[in-house]
Amino acid sequence: MEYTIKQTDKFRYIEEGEGEPLVLLHGLFGALSNFKDLIDHFSGHYKVVVPLLPLFELDLFHTTVGGLQKHVHKFIELKGYENIHLLGNSLGGHVALVHILKHPERIKSLTLTGSSGLFENGMGDSYPKRGDYEYIRKKTELTFFDPAMATKELVDEVYSITNNRLTVIKIIALAKSAIRNNLEEELNQIKQPTLLIWGQNDTITPPFVAQEFNKLIPNSELHFINNCGHAPMMEVPAEFNRILEEFLLKLKAPLAATV
Repeated sequence: MEYTIKQTDKFRYIEEGEGEPLVLLHGLFGALSNFKDLIDHFSGHYKVVVPLLPLFELDLFHTTVGGLQKHVHKFIELKGYENIHLLGNSLGGHVALVHILKHPERIKSLTLTGSSGLFENGMGDSYPKRGDYEYIRKKTELTFFDPAMATKELVDEVYSITNNRLTVIKIIALAKSAIRNNLEEELNQIKQPTLLIWGQNDTITPPFVAQEFNKLIPNSELHFINNCGHAPMMEVPAEFNRILEEFLLKLKAPLAATV
């Protein structure tokens, strides 16, 4: 299904369905296509919202995890969402964490998948090489357990992003900001129910990262998915949606769970 990108003030976003808001934050090379199966599945029961993060549109000084969080906060305030189920993948998970720590009042639950914030190996020992298609193809393949998931269309999309000098500088700025902005000491402040869905074969934020999040976030539960890399909602959407749906249903019926 094709989705309409709406615009309110400077904010561009998708908003599908009705109900409690399920707000999805994409990663550094993320696109709306990353969440296609998730939007299709949940828009029948939730208001599914995907704000387009201005990864390469902020000035260099604000091209940080904190700068993206401010953008998300202003968007949520403008739209007036309440009882939000906030979900973030990779860098989007990091932004979600900073947001819930600074502005917990509107957030009902948090879901992280392949999130940075403690440790991430996104660039490995190198940064994007402008004009090197083969390098980009290999890096894109590393996102997945099954390298065939890195289709030519997806590689072309990432390549076009990294083929601009200023964009590459901003990618490096965001990657360095994510490494600097370690949240280990703050995670115990998160009070909302938190779901961790992790690829057992994630090489960018490996399984030990998920276990550390699970240990540090008080009210959290962890689910690993086998034969899955850094983007479970793309690689194994049916399993991802099943785990998320069960988690959200528990939050809808807290009284039934205690009887």
